[in-house]
Amino acid sequence: MPFHSAPLIQRLMLDDLPAGRHPFRFDVLPNGLGQSWQVPVLVYRGARPGPRVMITAGVHGDELNGVLTAQQLGRELDPEQLAGTVILVPGLNPSGMLARHRDFFPGDPDCSSVNFNRIFPGRAEGNSAERYLHRVWTQLLEGNADYALDLHTQTRGARYPLFVFADYRIPQALAMARALGPDAIQDDPGEPGVLETVWNQQGVPCITIEVGGGSVAEPHTVQRAVAGLHRVLAHLGMTDARATPKGCEPVSVPMEGDVTTTVRAELGGMALPQVALGQPVKEGDLVAIQYDAFGAEARRYYAPVAGWVLSLNDDPLREPGTLLVRLLHHK
Repeated sequence: MPFHSAPLIQRLMLDDLPAGRHPFRFDVLPNGLGQSWQVPVLVYRGARPGPRVMITAGVHGDELNGVLTAQQLGRELDPEQLAGTVILVPGLNPSGMLARHRDFFPGDPDCSSVNFNRIFPGRAEGNSAERYLHRVWTQLLEGNADYALDLHTQTRGARYPLFVFADYRIPQALAMARALGPDAIQDDPGEPGVLETVWNQQGVPCITIEVGGGSVAEPHTVQRAVAGLHRVLAHLGMTDARATPKGCEPVSVPMEGDVTTTVRAELGGMALPQVALGQPVKEGDLVAIQYDAFGAEARRYYAPVAGWVLSLNDDPLREPGTLLVRLLHHK
């Protein structure tokens, strides 16, 4: 069904839906033209009872591998083989997606662009961004999930591997993270305003899944993430275990840590990483070299601690303060 032909809803009412696949357009909020921001929602209502799993993507508008992951999972789900309900929201921030930017862009001239993943669950009487998220939270998300997974990527100009934030104090969240089979997991107690944190505070175990880099398609990483989501659904008893595509096998022992250290540029100029994603480094190892406008070497950067390369820049143009390499390690 084309997007414009899907039913327009003001609230997601799962209990009213029969078994099957149900596409919707969720009417969030009018914009300055008096037209509505509409978010795609796909509900897969299983033929057998089971838990409800909410999978969101596109909270940051330039993190498209998460959107691609949710869409591909939707193409592979079969309600007749499903116990419970899977709700996919593949594109929660259409304003940011259209602008190719992580933020939401309100039409209010007195309001700057907003990082959605710092202001959940919004405010009913706030600015337009806060009202947008309040509608999303109260009319679409809240009350419709027993488990939640939020799909992201690293921001533009940098990459993650397949990586998960999970609050280790919540056993169900950690179990989902390990079932996914990612390259790395960070013990994440959560920050205020982050969707994962809000879900966990509401008693709904949630993890944040990072699927590669921002504003660039990484088909293999997407395929690995999709295979991991199938493993999570099987872990929750919603589907039977399925064969994993070649090259998408779970990592048997992911790198785990509870803190990250970021090496940032001190100068302006082109910077080239001297390490690879997933590489272990020792304190003092060379991690990046930066060059000036003439191409002469300007600075070398070294690991301040021993760790595992969790992120690095793939956009060479770096100004002072921007990320070069991020290391995952234990305190």
